[in-house]
Amino acid sequence: MKISVLSDGAWGTALAINLVYNHHEVTIWGPFPDYLAEMKTKRENFRFLPGVKLPDELTFEPDMARAAAGRNILILATPTQFLRSVLEKLKPHFDPAGQVLVDVAKGIEVGSWLRIGEMVEQELGKTRYVALSGPSHAEEVSRRVPTAVVAASHCAADAALVQQAMLNDNFRVYTGNDVIGVELGGALKNVMALAAGIIDGMKLGDNPKAAMMTRGIAEMARLGKALGGRTETFSGLSGIGDLIVTCTSGHSRNRHVGEELGKGRKLADILHDMGMVVAEGVTTAKGAYTLARRAGVETPIIDEIYSVLYEDRNVTDAIRNLMSRSAKPEL
Repeated sequence: MKISVLSDGAWGTALAINLVYNHHEVTIWGPFPDYLAEMKTKRENFRFLPGVKLPDELTFEPDMARAAAGRNILILATPTQFLRSVLEKLKPHFDPAGQVLVDVAKGIEVGSWLRIGEMVEQELGKTRYVALSGPSHAEEVSRRVPTAVVAASHCAADAALVQQAMLNDNFRVYTGNDVIGVELGGALKNVMALAAGIIDGMKLGDNPKAAMMTRGIAEMARLGKALGGRTETFSGLSGIGDLIVTCTSGHSRNRHVGEELGKGRKLADILHDMGMVVAEGVTTAKGAYTLARRAGVETPIIDEIYSVLYEDRNVTDAIRNLMSRSAKPEL
């Protein structure tokens, strides 16, 4: 198939490498022509995925019209807060009947508080939309480390199409139809990764991290169900699977931000030092907090992370607030 990845970031690049391995014709589009030219020459995404050689068959295209023309699949890999502008560029060149859109970003748009699927529908109307999510760090996928993800769509045939396009001996793709649950699992676990990082930065040990992850997945499922997802989805790859890897891995940008917060650093300084690398959980925390208030759902971990990020709450006080809540049954 002919496939374009609409992003020059780490995750989009890793998927492009996987798709080239599957003998597809793959192009990367990015917003910065000079950087695409450097990637083409050096055969490396040195800014976002250093040390990984890009296959010779992988091509680069700075013009959206040419990048979208004749493609079977378009992969949306742009960070959530920048995706709307990419959709606006894509709209004049997009064929809603003939092209499948696969979103691989994970977040909630600030201001509109929309999931990515909702944002896509708002900008492009009804599309052949698939949400791909799961425990899948770009650094490992690009090096062909065994990985499993889920492709969810309201259309079983489109989910199966994406499954067959991406599936190989090191990249296993399952299908599903709970688009809302898969999108929210991928977004909300980044907030929990901030909490996990805080625990690591404070050097509190294993007990609180295990407790936070367990209560975190319950909180994600509770909010996800209220917003239209299915509870069981959060027991799968886009829920508990992605939560585990993001809360425990050294690759996790969200866990890194939390760890630095746990060490006492200020959020603005942490984000400044990260440069163009995006930690989606920082903005998703605001979205999750807002959506939980609208839905009337109790989300104590999300609430405390929101207060740490946006109300300057001390991390020690946040943990004390969680531990001193009134007694209640687990289920």
